[in-house]
Amino acid sequence: MDQSCSPQLVRAVGLFSLTALALNGVIGAGIFVLPATVAKFLGRTSPLGYIICGVATVLIVLCFAEAGSLFETAGGPYVYAREAFGGFIGFEVGWMFLLGRLTGAAAVSNAFADYLGFFWPAVASGPGRSAAITLLMGALALVNVLGVRYGAWTINLLTIGKLLPLLVFIAAGLFFADPRSYSFSELPDLTSLRSAALVLMFAFGGFEYAAVPSEEVINPRRNLPIALVSAIALVVVIYLLIQIVALGTLPGLGTSPAPLAAAGERFLGALGAALLTLGAVMSTTGNSSAQLLVGPRILYAMAEGKQLPALLGRVHARFHTPYVSMILFALTAWGMALFSNFSQLAVLSAIARLLYYLTTCLAVPVLRRKMPAAERRVTLPGGAVIPALAVAVSIWLLTGSSRSQAAAGGIALLAGGALYWSYAGYKAAASKAKSPAGA
Repeated sequence: MDQSCSPQLVRAVGLFSLTALALNGVIGAGIFVLPATVAKFLGRTSPLGYIICGVATVLIVLCFAEAGSLFETAGGPYVYAREAFGGFIGFEVGWMFLLGRLTGAAAVSNAFADYLGFFWPAVASGPGRSAAITLLMGALALVNVLGVRYGAWTINLLTIGKLLPLLVFIAAGLFFADPRSYSFSELPDLTSLRSAALVLMFAFGGFEYAAVPSEEVINPRRNLPIALVSAIALVVVIYLLIQIVALGTLPGLGTSPAPLAAAGERFLGALGAALLTLGAVMSTTGNSSAQLLVGPRILYAMAEGKQLPALLGRVHARFHTPYVSMILFALTAWGMALFSNFSQLAVLSAIARLLYYLTTCLAVPVLRRKMPAAERRVTLPGGAVIPALAVAVSIWLLTGSSRSQAAAGGIALLAGGALYWSYAGYKAAASKAKSPAGA
């Protein structure tokens, strides 16, 4: 069939929506417990830990910015790896990205039910919990099937909804924070910093969501780098200020199971706890919406790259969305959320993220050689210095992975390899059967 006669994706995501998508990828449920975890490792030096890890994250973001400025097709890190290192590595990156998004969507939807249970106890467990997760995923999947505009608008609204409670927490809390509770002049212990860095770097992750739907972004080569850098800069500032407020207002922060709600209650009363819990509901909803927008685009991109069945690349004639991939992704994530014990699978998110961070950073100098004549909106200064530093950061994080994470990642990679070669063999057999020689 003539590709020009087939329904195509439409470019409807502007710079603001792309930045909101990156923000929703980063700011999920984790920030509402992160201050306690980091304080447990670093104590009063934890604000400096945020700055150090923020700078390390920016190195990786800059690599995504240069690689992303080369492409206008969907797929993000999958496309970068495929074009730099070939089909097999590209497939493994896409496969791991997909698994990470599925497990992430399942985990975040369960966190949504937990937080919603603060206001409506019936949804905290049992049939009520299942109904809440089903309604959340069903509604967000429907919105995204109906058009990327609606999906982007939903993310925009949820971004504002999640940021407002956090900004109120920061603005009010800074007046009550005791400056003796934190320090920028003391250096954190290196062993503790390494432990905290693993947590912080994962907390800063998710910006890469914005790199995936480039085929639906207006002027992606220009807007993607701006959105990535703007989002991560904003996140670093917000996270840093939240840590300062939490340290300065909540004694024993490192042992608190709900640090932001507890800190908010101290200086805003019961309203503060409710406001922060509402922020968590909005945050998990926004993150789920971003997962349901981004995850199906990886399936679509891999189908377009002829590495998955063409059915997954089908675009709706009216809504111009990859509806088959969306329905499959939403149903799989929903099933994992309700019926699977995904606590072990969830560790895949960590390994998957490190894998495609590493391959993207490695891809930058390779793409420079392979695509010397390509139009470039971003070229990192210093030659290979920034990619090399970003690779070092990624490898350093990989070496800190737990045995369970490494085992889960290894099994997932082997499964991806088996799927890749099985589908390649199926295509070869089908092509041979259709050829005159195979007739």
